[in-house]
Amino acid sequence: MAFSQFLSSALLVGLAAASLGLGSCSSPNKDSESIAVSAGPDSTATGLDDVPANSPLQVVAEFAGPQMVGVAVAPGGQVFACFPRWDHNPVYPIAQVGPNNTLTPYPNASWCLWNDSVRNAPQKHWICPQTVHTDKAGMVWVLDPASPGIKGTVPGGPKLVKTDPKTGQVLLTIPFPESVAPRKSYLNDVRIDLQNNYAYLTESGTGALVVVDLKTNKSRRLLDTHPSTKAEKGLVIKAEGHAMIDAQGKPAQFNADGIALSTDNTYLYYCPLTGHTLYRIKTAALRDATLSPAQLGQQVENLGTIPATDGMEIDAANNVYLTSFEQSALVRRTPAGKIETIAKDPRLQWPDTYSFAADGSLYVANSAIHKMPSWNKGVGQPQQPFRIFKMALPK
Repeated sequence: MAFSQFLSSALLVGLAAASLGLGSCSSPNKDSESIAVSAGPDSTATGLDDVPANSPLQVVAEFAGPQMVGVAVAPGGQVFACFPRWDHNPVYPIAQVGPNNTLTPYPNASWCLWNDSVRNAPQKHWICPQTVHTDKAGMVWVLDPASPGIKGTVPGGPKLVKTDPKTGQVLLTIPFPESVAPRKSYLNDVRIDLQNNYAYLTESGTGALVVVDLKTNKSRRLLDTHPSTKAEKGLVIKAEGHAMIDAQGKPAQFNADGIALSTDNTYLYYCPLTGHTLYRIKTAALRDATLSPAQLGQQVENLGTIPATDGMEIDAANNVYLTSFEQSALVRRTPAGKIETIAKDPRLQWPDTYSFAADGSLYVANSAIHKMPSWNKGVGQPQQPFRIFKMALPK
């Protein structure tokens, strides 16, 4: 998913201080922990007005706001969504999605609370979660870069949290030291390697990969000087033809973002969001602490040109699925390097994060990042609802 420290300060114009560092995330109703947030009158399209006749996409849920960036589907069919604290203060930053667009706080309302009353317990609350992800064993992981408004990390806040969706219990919390998640970092996405008991992360704030030994909970920051984790200089990315230029006239520079782990856990695929290049590296090299930065950099493989991509996933045949936000499309790259479009739909307003369901369906969330004030001279643009879609994979 999808953002970096290079967001313009215009993102935060007009925000209350409580919304940034210590905004409330308590339940709006003491008698219920679920809220309905269906598409409202402020959206430019209600229902399915813009559905292409041949679109394979089915709407699972849609919300007028706040901004949603991620989706994960557990083996039991539970759907989870992620709402970071960027220029809104979501009631439930991590939520389970129910019927009729209802949201229930996950794992509970206490974890969703972030205000002055809990500021001394940053490891027990969602501060600005960026990613929700399901591993092959069905556990749900949440990556929290803990940088509200992307203004800098809250001390002691960056963390990776493992939960059991069947019980709602938090099973493991892994904090990241400042040497791994420095002040300007923004931990972005994660994949879990159950075979080797490791987690692999992208860090988009300054550009790096992070590896975590899940046996010891120790983490290391890698490739933070390598060009593969950095935005491609001189590239102006677009969405719906709109150039991503900030209020100061600077093009968006988003670093390492999309990430995918091969089914056999051998390779990690990744790319900078501001970029048209796909990279991969053997996970064995990432786990080898004896390699110098130069030696590790020599293990990086350039796989050639791809569309500018936010989210990424991979199937058993090693097809890499890419969310092509510049084209409002979903594409996949075959092992031979061929790029195939699997869905093109105007409702894909900056397709962001993928998740595979147990039945093989592909889920995707849209985040409409290009509609944000940061990229529109400080004025947010009218937009369709934030949606979670699913589709059957083409043969």
